[in-house]
Amino acid sequence: MIIIRNLVKTFGAVRAVDDVSLDVPKGSVTVILGPSGSGKSTVLRCINHLEEPTNGEIIVDGLRMTKDSKSINAIRAEVGMVFQQFNLFPHMTALQNIMLAQRVVRKRSQAEVRDIALQQLARVGIPEKADSFPNQLSGGQQQRVAIARALAMHPKIMLFDEPTSALDPEMIKEVLDVMLELVASGMTMVCVTHEMGFARNAASDIVFMDHGKIIERSAPAEFFASPREERSRAFLRQILH
Repeated sequence: MIIIRNLVKTFGAVRAVDDVSLDVPKGSVTVILGPSGSGKSTVLRCINHLEEPTNGEIIVDGLRMTKDSKSINAIRAEVGMVFQQFNLFPHMTALQNIMLAQRVVRKRSQAEVRDIALQQLARVGIPEKADSFPNQLSGGQQQRVAIARALAMHPKIMLFDEPTSALDPEMIKEVLDVMLELVASGMTMVCVTHEMGFARNAASDIVFMDHGKIIERSAPAEFFASPREERSRAFLRQILH
C-alpha cells in the first residue's frame, strides 16, 4: 500500500530522515518507535507531502508522488492523518468539523456529509457530542472527533502521529480503543507512538528508528522479547523500566 525507497529529508545541515526504505502492506499496522528527534514523524509527514522529500521515492496505493499538485492531492485523498494536536476549528461543532472537508474535498452533498459525520461520530463512540464545540469536549473526545474527521473521508490509509501524547493518562485508553477498532477492521495504518502496549498488541511490524535511520524492523513479539540491535535494547530498557 505504501512503498518508500531511499527517502531523505534534510533541514539545513540536519538529515532528519537518512536513506529510509519501507514497505507497508495493505491491511497491516506498522508502528514506528524511537527516541525524540529520530525522524519518525518526518517520515509520516513525507508520506502525504506535509514535508517535501529531499530525495527518494514514495508510492501510495500505486500513485507515485511527484511535486505536481495533482499527484499530491490524489495521494492525500487516500490518506487520513491524525496529529498530536487535535486541530479542530474552535468555532465549529464536532459535527461541522467532520463535515467540512467532505464538502470541500469530496464534493459530497450536505445530506450525505451529515449522515457520514454522524456515522463516524458513532464509530468513535461519541454520537451524543455532535453539537458540542471543541472547548466543551475533553482532550480524548477532541482526538476522537479528529479521528472521525479523518475517517469520514473514507481513506485507504491512516497515519497517526503520536495521537495520545497530548492527552491526560485517563484519556489515552479511549483513543487507543478507537485505534484498535480500526486495526480489527483491516485499515492500513502507520503509527508513531510511545504506547508500548498498543505497539505490542496491535502492530504487524515494529520499525525502530534513531538518527534518521531504520535501525531494526521485526515482528512485535521478537522486538520486545529479543531485539537484535543494542540501540533497540537500550531504548526498551529506558522505556519499559
